Amino acid sequence: MAGYVPLEVEQFSTFTRVITVKAANGSFQNLQGFYANTIIRKSYYSEHSNTITTVLSDASNGEITLSMTAANTGLLTPGRYVYDVVSTSNTGIRQRLIQGIVVVNPGATH
Repeated sequence: MAGYVPLEVEQFSTFTRVITVKAANGSFQNLQGFYANTIIRKSYYSEHSNTITTVLSDASNGEITLSMTAANTGLLTPGRYVYDVVSTSNTGIRQRLIQGIVVVNPGATH
């Protein structure tokens, strides 16, 4: 089952968040041999989506870094969104690692 991690993004600001994924037994999940991608949508049923840059920053210890540039956060309308992080192995096995709500707070300076 995917872990739940809420995110908060400041519009027009650089966003970075490091998340560590753990296996059911509490050990760090080894993500070597996988790549991951993250999508943010206004709702689960929205056709339009935005991508959050996803890097396996320490794959053997389950560490994932999510980021967006200030220009990209500026494209988001303030409000609530949903997101998930999905990993895919080189053999095509997919799993949802993390999911949650993203709150985008408005910015006055841009």
